[in-house]
Amino acid sequence: MMDVVAFAQHVYRVLRQREDDIKEVLAADGLPNWEEYKKLVGELRGLSYAADEMRALLENHDDYDEDALSSRSRRAENKR
Repeated sequence: MMDVVAFAQHVYRVLRQREDDIKEVLAADGLPNWEEYKKLVGELRGLSYAADEMRALLENHDDYDEDALSSRSRRAENKR
């Protein structure tokens, strides 16, 4: 069973990975219209807020491992 810290670290990495994915789409300028752009920017802002809050909570925990959070995700590393 996954402990709370491992779960939070996993969620943090998933949030950051989605942020990276959205940033790639925005940078590639592959959006069909303004509404889609606004939707993705809004999602990006929400993800960023959630990830920052998750990181702040993890930093206050005894089992906090900065290295586990600084590596975005294994999936992102494998993609590159």
